[in-house]
Amino acid sequence: RLMALEQRHGFRSSFNLVPGEEYEVSDELIRTLDQAGFEVGVHGLEHDGKLYSSKQSFRVKAAMINSYIARWGAKGFRSPLMQHRLGWLHGLNVEYDSSTFDTDPFEPEPDGVRTIFPFWVPGPDGTGFVELPYTLAQDFALFVVLRENNINVWKEKLDWVAQRGGMAMLITHPDYMCFDGDRKERDEAPVSFYEEFLTYVREKYRDKYWAALPRDVNKFYRENVPHAARNTRTRICMVAHTSYEADNRVRRYAESLAARGDIVDVIALSPSQQ
Repeated sequence: RLMALEQRHGFRSSFNLVPGEEYEVSDELIRTLDQAGFEVGVHGLEHDGKLYSSKQSFRVKAAMINSYIARWGAKGFRSPLMQHRLGWLHGLNVEYDSSTFDTDPFEPEPDGVRTIFPFWVPGPDGTGFVELPYTLAQDFALFVVLRENNINVWKEKLDWVAQRGGMAMLITHPDYMCFDGDRKERDEAPVSFYEEFLTYVREKYRDKYWAALPRDVNKFYRENVPHAARNTRTRICMVAHTSYEADNRVRRYAESLAARGDIVDVIALSPSQQ
């Protein structure tokens, strides 16, 4: 029903699916989405918030995630709960990631990347991937956390992004959409809210917007932005008159910045200099 709703308004989404045993994603579902022109992305391995519990466990899970990436023909990845360790994701065989946001103080890891544009996350030996942050509030935050009963926040933010020529990316969940009129369950919002948003985009920005899938934006970025001009994340140099290994403040600052995709150099004392 959600696919049909989007198609009626001239849109198609990327469905980011959790491939672990708990969700039992069938090959038939993947084929149905693909044949209808929708995109399929891999959404972690389990939706338990433990993907980045350690680098060792991530390497094991990354191998399993890569098997689903190949099986589904996926180009993109999104971490469950929007957790993000961008430096670790070079171990995934994807062209883009979408585990970040411009700003969202209601997420478990609320550090935003502060941009409404795609950017490049460089990896070793000239490799890298395109990062596509979402830029509109998630439906759960809007209708469940903030208890809004309209989509004015979506409209206002969309207009703000459009005025700046940015990328409007919205995450919605079929789980929180009520398709059955007044039979609304707890934590559900009427699907008419989402349909109203699609109508607003189509009518207000007719002939002015590109209804692109994430894989299309990724392809456009790669083909049109040369390596030398790609807007990587902030380059940061930290100078500390202390030992990196022994000073938790310096180490945690540096690792937190690197986790969100910044390039961090630390100039510090070696243990023998203390």
